[in-house]
Amino acid sequence: MSTLPPRTLPLASARDTIYNATFWLAYGANVVLVMANALSFQFAEWVKHLGGSEQLTGSIVSAGLIGALVLRLAMGQFIDRYGAGRLWAISSACFIIGCVAFTQIHSLGWPIYAARVLFSISLAGMFTCSIVHIQNQVPAERRTEVIGNLGSSGFVGMILGAQLGDFIFRTVIEAETKFLILFSTAAALGLVHMLVAVLLTRGQPHERPAEHVSALRLLARYWPGPVVVVALLMGITFGVTTIFLRRFSTEMGLAGIGTFFTAYSISAFVFRITSASWSQKYGRHAMILRGLAGHFVAMCGLCLVTREWHLVFPAIAGGYGHALLFPAVISIGSGSFPRRYRGMGTTLSLGFVEAGTMLSAPLLGAIIDRFGDNAALKFGFIPMYGTAAGLVVCVAAFYFLTAARHPDIDAEHVEDREFEFGEAGYDREEDAPVAAPFPHLGRNT
Repeated sequence: MSTLPPRTLPLASARDTIYNATFWLAYGANVVLVMANALSFQFAEWVKHLGGSEQLTGSIVSAGLIGALVLRLAMGQFIDRYGAGRLWAISSACFIIGCVAFTQIHSLGWPIYAARVLFSISLAGMFTCSIVHIQNQVPAERRTEVIGNLGSSGFVGMILGAQLGDFIFRTVIEAETKFLILFSTAAALGLVHMLVAVLLTRGQPHERPAEHVSALRLLARYWPGPVVVVALLMGITFGVTTIFLRRFSTEMGLAGIGTFFTAYSISAFVFRITSASWSQKYGRHAMILRGLAGHFVAMCGLCLVTREWHLVFPAIAGGYGHALLFPAVISIGSGSFPRRYRGMGTTLSLGFVEAGTMLSAPLLGAIIDRFGDNAALKFGFIPMYGTAAGLVVCVAAFYFLTAARHPDIDAEHVEDREFEFGEAGYDREEDAPVAAPFPHLGRNT
């Protein structure tokens, strides 16, 4: 019978503070990373400048996400075997290379696809490593809390990045110079992030799994269940705001997207802080349903925008939805995996969000193009927002009828109840039972 090696990572107890120097360094690194990523919200404008359509923008973004998804299985196994530090540094370097590559592209063609793939892969690695690193520093009952509060740094970065992007667009007249400054700034921020990541993980011990199990087998064994559909939906709504909102702003003659993302981020930050204990007080299923309601209001609200200040109201609703959804979805998804496979669990949970954007981006762009000549439909954006709102309703109904009908408590230690063959008394892995298709239904995880 196999046994687990003893833990070597110094976890904080439930009574200890989790907001130490490590947390705040990770917080600052995340601010810088999201700030750099927010500059890419102008990507659709760049493709349009190069002569592309909305659907082509969606296809390029989708290609990048396909690359990230393909490598996510390898990323998860790499983290579990070698720790987050190495992949974090490699991903940061790839991010810098991707941003520099954007500055050298002056026409549509395969290089823009290649650069976007590298950009998306590196972002996937950096965000995953950040989340894996921070949740491995705290006890299980505080994982949702720390994921949520670390995530609040993203809203600070989103405000700064969106405002900086709008500032560059307002002050720089020549288009080529505008995008050169935009992507060069993102590369510089990526360098800062890499330096902090190296400092955070230098010399940190890592517990390697005793046995090597394939990624697909792990996914089958610890399948997160209906929360996967919610993660896909999150990717769709992210695509609406981070890919196409800039184009909507331009077509409607608005000043930019800084107003939306500032209000969105402030709202998300406030609700993230005030809802820090909701996972233990109300349960994560309730957080998910409330978050979906916020995204529905946001998508409907965008249909009504005719002035820049109108963006504030859907932004507040979207920020509320994001604040509740992200920590709950990632906590349930990654928490269905035992701690020594947490890297795989986290990267797959984030991968489902990316898959939602990947699958929907070309479709949303095609909807905009289809009705692009109709001013009454706001150049195709109202049908696009309406489609997204309808999908939110469908996902909310599905989740309510499946996972939300079962209890959820955020203080369970999944590694104490996992289907591991050694701990369950099986001498061989093939003798162990396989987890149920929806492992968190009917149990408190």
